[in-house]
Amino acid sequence: MVRTEQKNIRHLSLPELEQYFETIGEKKFRAKQVYEWLWQKSASCIDAMTNLGKDLRNKLKEDFSLPALSIDATQYSADGTVKSRFKTHDGLAVEGVLIPSAHRYTACVSSQIGCAVGCKFCATGFLGRIRNLTFDEIYDEVMLINRQCEKIYGKKLSNIVFMGMGEPLLNYKHFLKAIERITSPDGFGMSPRRITVSTAGLVKQIRQLGDDKVKFKLAVSLHAANDKKRSEIMPINDTNDLRSLVDALNYFYMQTKNEITFEYILFKDLNDSLKDADDLIKIYRQVPADLINIIEYNPIDQARFEKPEEEKVQAFISYLEKHRVNARLRRSRGKDIDAACGQLANK
Repeated sequence: MVRTEQKNIRHLSLPELEQYFETIGEKKFRAKQVYEWLWQKSASCIDAMTNLGKDLRNKLKEDFSLPALSIDATQYSADGTVKSRFKTHDGLAVEGVLIPSAHRYTACVSSQIGCAVGCKFCATGFLGRIRNLTFDEIYDEVMLINRQCEKIYGKKLSNIVFMGMGEPLLNYKHFLKAIERITSPDGFGMSPRRITVSTAGLVKQIRQLGDDKVKFKLAVSLHAANDKKRSEIMPINDTNDLRSLVDALNYFYMQTKNEITFEYILFKDLNDSLKDADDLIKIYRQVPADLINIIEYNPIDQARFEKPEEEKVQAFISYLEKHRVNARLRRSRGKDIDAACGQLANK
């Protein structure tokens, strides 16, 4: 007799778990106990559920799998940033980062193993897409990073950014389900206002986010403010050009009233002139964006981009501010352990 593949127990809703326990002649409250172990206590195996009898745990192990992420390796930066390589049940690796600062503790999480978007300045893009993470694997990243945060800093995570490996909007169903679990009172219980999702600018999916009335913040990786330059470094612009992106962002804001941020990496002699700043101001004024994050370029082995001199960076930001643009320089964290923006590549 061929054994059918076990169902992942975390893919059952609470009512489905209750129904299961009734069919095996167990009390309904067992479902609530198991559900707490799965989500609030983040059990990584069924044997950890110590308030269940051994026979019941064995029955659960017979009927279900619990493929949880585990920490495979950890690196500590001089600035307090912690990068972890997580191992999946099928032996693959994905990275996540804990970023501490004065008043916040942020988890930078991944939504895919690798990435299909192929931005020319990002190490993850050179991996290609290996597979999507499931919603429970994304949830595991958050819980494991939160555990590190409590252990090292004695604090719970205050913020989550989907700025790790992968394009979240190309794993739409699972990243939304992960956020639902992260924000649920019977999950991690974090406010959606403390979650930011970063996208390279997929127009159709941004509109879908609007239709789905999501409550989190949106960050858009712009990096160039005219189509020719943007297509050179972000091939996705060929099918999601700036005109359609602006329209989609306005639609998203109209539907949700959620904050929109632009991310703009400065590259030497590519997008760092005052003419580029003018192009950026034009885009900024067409969208209800609250901020432009100017980001330092972090070198990777596969690309030959360089960061501009400090004076040029400051001149660029000053020019934006002079034209009443809310701009801020975001200093990269964890560069010494390849944990900074664009550097995640499962080294």
